[in-house]
Amino acid sequence: MKIVEGVPELWAALSSLDRPLGFVPTMGYLHQGHLSLVRQARKENPSVAVSIFANPAQFAPDEDLESYPRNIKRDLEFLKAEGTDLVWIPTVPVMYPEGYQTWVEVTGLSTVLEGSFRPTHFRGVTTVVAKLFNAVGPDRAYFGQKDAQQAVVIKQMVRDLNYPIEIVVCPIVREEDGLAMSSRNTYLNQDQRLAARCLSQGLFSARDAFLAGERRAEVLKGIVSDQVQGEPLADLQYVSCADPETLAELEGEVRSCLISMAVLVGKTRLIDNLLLGVSSSAELETQSIS
Repeated sequence: MKIVEGVPELWAALSSLDRPLGFVPTMGYLHQGHLSLVRQARKENPSVAVSIFANPAQFAPDEDLESYPRNIKRDLEFLKAEGTDLVWIPTVPVMYPEGYQTWVEVTGLSTVLEGSFRPTHFRGVTTVVAKLFNAVGPDRAYFGQKDAQQAVVIKQMVRDLNYPIEIVVCPIVREEDGLAMSSRNTYLNQDQRLAARCLSQGLFSARDAFLAGERRAEVLKGIVSDQVQGEPLADLQYVSCADPETLAELEGEVRSCLISMAVLVGKTRLIDNLLLGVSSSAELETQSIS
């Protein structure tokens, strides 16, 4: 496994890899959700590259960049065990050199849901992903369904900018009790960790209602909202029932939808989502809470 930092080193290392190339961009502190992306990339490509970069551009000044968990040594051990060919660990000066002033922004899709609460977040995401794509030049790039809006935004950017890259969105990986895996779960104390189950419990209750025939967007959102608001340690920021591709909020009867939410558990902001009525929700249709 080759480990590089600078862009010239990266290009030299890439030149020796067989194509097609699968790429997994990460912010580090890897868990099984990240590694599931690496495994999928390994299945579909002869070569796999992973980046580790905690991107400051997607954090607002009052967010948790400085405290965001990091463990590069452990990350590299995980990636080596998965058979990763190349790991790129750029520094902030490599990605944003002095005088940097160019940004990539997807308007519209970036202003709703998460964008309503984090107005500068997606500009930072799309800028760094565009830079990563430009440097790595992958054939396929792998993202997790947990960041559902991010995946939609990146797909739009790829279409708009004519990137010759296939975007592969992989299912959410959950703990045994249903909590979606996230690096931020490490912030939770024991009581908060138990309380955080309300996110997936709400989503699974909405899924069960949908499978039983409930199709009203307001009812589905209400099921999730009631579950979360019944947890004293949880503070619901929003719950949405949106079109999975346009992210437009839905009303009345729905055939398919993306149910998503953001919840504060203590000071930790958690997000989760579930696709209903589309094939990629199959992994959750049989998932139960332990």
